[in-house]
Amino acid sequence: MFPTPLPSLAPVPLLSSPRAGSADPSRGSSFCKMELSESVQKGLQLLADQSAVDHSSFQVLLDVSFRSLLSSRADPTVLDQAELKHIDRIQLKQIHAAVTTFILEAVKHNADKSTISSCLEELTFSTERTEIFFSTYQKHKKDVERLLSSIGRHPAQVNDVSWRLQYHMKNGQLDKTNEPFYLISLNTENEGSSEDINFTCTTEQLQDLVAKLKDAAKSVEKASQM
Repeated sequence: MFPTPLPSLAPVPLLSSPRAGSADPSRGSSFCKMELSESVQKGLQLLADQSAVDHSSFQVLLDVSFRSLLSSRADPTVLDQAELKHIDRIQLKQIHAAVTTFILEAVKHNADKSTISSCLEELTFSTERTEIFFSTYQKHKKDVERLLSSIGRHPAQVNDVSWRLQYHMKNGQLDKTNEPFYLISLNTENEGSSEDINFTCTTEQLQDLVAKLKDAAKSVEKASQM
C-alpha cells in the first residue's frame, strides 16, 4: 500500500501546541506541573507496568530511547531488539515515543532527581525503576543538552504530508486484534535541508493531533489580526 498524499500545503512552521492532561499540580513538583499529553502519560505508565515490560526490557527500552535521540540518522530497526520481541508492537512504539518526549522535557527544564522522581512516581513507577531511569538519564543528559543546543532557533517548515492506513493483526495475547493505525510522514525543510519525519498513531491520537493543529491555526489567525 502506497502513501496517500494529502493536498499540497504551503510551508508552515512546526508549532508547539498545548498538551492535554497533566500530573496533579498539588504534588508540588515544578516539573510535574508541566503538562504531558495523555498518550505520553499512558506510554510511561505502560513502561512502569512490570507485567507489560519486565526488568531486562525496561533497561533496553531506556537505552534505545536515548540512542534514537542521539543518533544522527533515524534508525527504523532501533526497537528490533531481542529483549523487546514479546512486547506488543503498538504499545512498544507508544512507550518509546513517551520516553523520548519525557527525556526531552526533563532536559529542557533541567529537571533534578527530586522532580523527575516525583513525576515518575505519580505515573506508578516503582522506586527501583525510578532509580534506574534517573541513573540512565544522568548518564546521557549532557549529550542530549548538546543535541538540543545544536538544533538552533529556526523551526522546520512543513512542505507536505502523506499518510497511509494499516492494521495491527496480532499481538502477544490475542490471535487477532485488527487494530487500525496510521503511518504519517511530514516532509520538512530547515535552512535548505529537507527531512522526512515519520511516526505512527492510533485513530484517537490522530484525531487529537488534528484538533491541536486546528487550535494552533486559530491562534495564529488571531495573532495576525492584532
